[in-house]
Amino acid sequence: MTTRRLHEVSVSGVRSPVLEQGPEDADEAIVLLHGNPGALADWDDLLGRLPEGARVVAPEMPGFGDADAPRDFAYTVAGYADHLGGILDAVGVRRAHLVLHDFGGPWGLHWAAYHPERVASLVLMNTGVLVDYRWHHFAKVWRTPVLGELAMALSNRPLLTRVLGHENPRLSAEHLDRIYDQLVGPGTKRAVLRLYRATGPHWLAAERDLLRALDVPVLVAWGDADRYLPDVQIERQRQTFPQARIVRFPGLGHWCFLEDPEQVAGALVPFLDEQLAGAADPA
Repeated sequence: MTTRRLHEVSVSGVRSPVLEQGPEDADEAIVLLHGNPGALADWDDLLGRLPEGARVVAPEMPGFGDADAPRDFAYTVAGYADHLGGILDAVGVRRAHLVLHDFGGPWGLHWAAYHPERVASLVLMNTGVLVDYRWHHFAKVWRTPVLGELAMALSNRPLLTRVLGHENPRLSAEHLDRIYDQLVGPGTKRAVLRLYRATGPHWLAAERDLLRALDVPVLVAWGDADRYLPDVQIERQRQTFPQARIVRFPGLGHWCFLEDPEQVAGALVPFLDEQLAGAADPA
């Protein structure tokens, strides 16, 4: 089994735990970026299935998990993208194979748009550049002043896990409990409210032309029973990434990689293997 290493990185005084596996000195890495709510534990099942010998870097972002959640952090897509860039600089990742989920999508894609020379490939898991999107019901509440704070204050484990379980029937009770635990910290609640209120539903519209110009392989891997990002957005990813490969996971939801890690890895690993082999032998 590949040894995993947990350490901390500070970017402008904001601390993020970073989980790594594989060679420490490799300057090319698979970068796993969680969304909301998310934490390092989300990647447990997937990490052991990723290509052997590859460096893997998985940070926890401000406001989530055990990362710092300072009041003065820029809880915006651009703020998170800058923090991601600082982490990659600190750990010596020159080129990244970005594996993105949920809000990790806009964070990672915003960074990619302005650092195209450092992007090796993209995997979009139930995330991407949304077109003609309307916020899901949780987001509408969180974006509404007072109502969002009230909803956060009144959320409890039985209520939230029941709602999430109904909307995500393939998630285990353990995963539902963990998602609840990831959301209830005061720093996380503040981060979520500020992030959603600072972000419009057409995230990355200003970066779409830059992303369309990226000359990198793209895999769209999407659970088509997602209750928050509907499956119509799957094919719409080709409006930004015309050559994207698309893999649908029938019946899987928003957290497809938690619901069926073996099936998801069956799509991700061959794609990443191909990109890593190409990087090792560009001829």
